[in-house]
Amino acid sequence: MQRTDSFPMTTEVQPPDWQRPMLEIAEGDGDFLPLGDKHYAFFAEERPQLLVTFEDAASLRDREDHLPEHFALAQNRGWSMLTILAEGETWWRDPAVFRYFDRLADDGFLEDFDRVVFYGAGPAGYAAAAYSITAPQAELVLVAPRATLDPSLAGWDERHRIARRINFRGRYGYAPDMTESASKVWLIHDPLHQPDAMHAALFQRPWVQPLHARYTGEGTEDTLREMKVLDRILEAAMEGKMSAERFSWLWRGRRSNSSYLRAVLAAARLSGHPEREIKICRSVTSRLNAPRFARRLEELTGEKP
Repeated sequence: MQRTDSFPMTTEVQPPDWQRPMLEIAEGDGDFLPLGDKHYAFFAEERPQLLVTFEDAASLRDREDHLPEHFALAQNRGWSMLTILAEGETWWRDPAVFRYFDRLADDGFLEDFDRVVFYGAGPAGYAAAAYSITAPQAELVLVAPRATLDPSLAGWDERHRIARRINFRGRYGYAPDMTESASKVWLIHDPLHQPDAMHAALFQRPWVQPLHARYTGEGTEDTLREMKVLDRILEAAMEGKMSAERFSWLWRGRRSNSSYLRAVLAAARLSGHPEREIKICRSVTSRLNAPRFARRLEELTGEKP
């Protein structure tokens, strides 16, 4: 990728320390560009498979290596990587970001790769879907993505109150429509969590495959990360091997995930079905060292596992 607006490296103005790891990588085969006042584009070039992600710059600064979350995965697999960093809750809706993706599309940059996978969760899932229009035949992995925060379409979503003032109309605006050039969209969400389920319904298209991760609530991405299956999902998408069956097989790991198991137990308790609680506790304690479930089983039945 030709460098056009690289970060100025002068004796008068030195980049912040958190940017240095990305700048060092960009000095080889890549780029690091400021996009207006609130966004940056980091590109690391490897083989002709590209992972595109969207991330909060504050999260990157908190990370010890000051590199995008999925950079190690991309580096280990030999993928190129493009990450758009945002300062604050911008939802990546900035004319400078629009122009950047316009330029990528005009130059055919994203079409030069053999495979392109866009990934994002929550607000970043919105951005991944919205900007995927610039990469025809890309594959998308979206975790609990938002379709829009336009009050006329998603006024029921009470989250992200600060971002509700952002204009979600106009260019790259309505994320579901922007997925029309994708080869496949894998949309992972909790269908029992109403706000995410309603956004998922707005994404209904022939090329969108919903994948259900029940009882994960607002923490769907965290649960997938804890289960160590998120990287495997991205790998499958990049290799063209992702499927609903593969997700179901990976999702079986939830049976050993503490966050998931606690959520299932809490749902059973709230529903007022002690028999179900007992079954859950017996199943968990027979397979795992789970003191919380053992205590609850004893409370319900007097049994000690």
